[in-house]
Formats: sequence, C-alpha cells, structure tokens
Amino acid sequence: MPEMLKIFLKSMLVDNVILVQYLALCPFMGMTSDTGKSAGMGLATSFVILLATAVTYPIYYCVLVPLNLKFLQTLIFILVIASLVQLVEFYLKKSAPSLYSAMGVYLALITTNCAVLAVTLNCISKGYGYAQSIVYAAGSAGGFLLSMVIMAGIRERMRVSDVPKFLKGNSSLFITAALLSLSFMGFKGLIN
Repeated sequence: MPEMLKIFLKSMLVDNVILVQYLALCPFMGMTSDTGKSAGMGLATSFVILLATAVTYPIYYCVLVPLNLKFLQTLIFILVIASLVQLVEFYLKKSAPSLYSAMGVYLALITTNCAVLAVTLNCISKGYGYAQSIVYAAGSAGGFLLSMVIMAGIRERMRVSDVPKFLKGNSSLFITAALLSLSFMGFKGLIN
C-alpha cells in the first residue's frame, strides 16, 4: 500500500480522534442529535484541522525550532487554532447563518477542541514531513466527520425505534459510542 494512503487510512480509521483516541467527546455527544448539524460541525472542525496543520507545521519548523523555542509549541498552536476558528465563525455567520445559529456554543468550542490540537501535535511527534502531515490531518478530519455522521445517523434511527425505556437517553448513547469505538478498533489489524 502506498505510504500516503496508509497514513490517510490509519489516521482516519485506526487512530480515529473520537472513537479510538477518545478526544472531542463534547461535540460528539452534543452535536450528533441531527445529521445536518453533525455534518456541519464535522466539516467546520475538519476545515480547522486541515488549516491548523498547514499553518502550525511551518511555524514549528521555521520559527520555533531555529529560535530554540520548542517549549512554546502548545501555546502557539492554541493561539493559531483560536484565530482560525474565529475566521470560520465569521465565514459561517455570513454565508450560513442557520448553521451558525444551530451550532451555537459548539462552534466556539472548536477553539478548545482537543482533537484539533492533538492532530497538529501528532504530526510533529510522528516526525512527518509537510505533505505527510497534511495527509494525516486530512485523514483525521475525515475520521472526525465520519464519526459524527455515523453517530447522528444511529441516534436518528434510535429515535424512531422501539428502545426499552431503561435504555433511553444517555445510557443508549454511551453504549452506542462504546460499540462504535470497538468497531473502529477492529481496523487496527487491517492497517499497520
């Protein structure tokens, strides 16, 4: 399998930021009640993940490493991510006001979404080059979007299904998330 495809599939399925690394659980639980909202949140977060990786990688290697300021990596990355989220928020407010209002507080939570920071830090810690980092970020973003949409679809289906009373609400949500997580962990044996 070509290296770039392997990096993409591994970051999307094997190292899925939500279902395997257990990051970004707040939007995963809060924004998956509707497929449209979850897709919008997934796309906005995916855009920020890709853009954050594209911006933080050169900052790390062209500014922080030469100036021996690697210890500022997390702080600088958070500042960059916060700025990018503001840009996405302004864009959505102008171009998709209904999606902007539906996302509510969850849009601002992308700033503190640990998945975005984790992807940028993983690219550095894994020693990827710039192109590999972008592919890793694209795979992680795709995995985030996939997880959100799958969970939203399952939750919509469960609303119209005959679910026992004791399983309604958060208990079925957590059981479903656990089963999804187990299924994604099964990809580890396929892609090494």
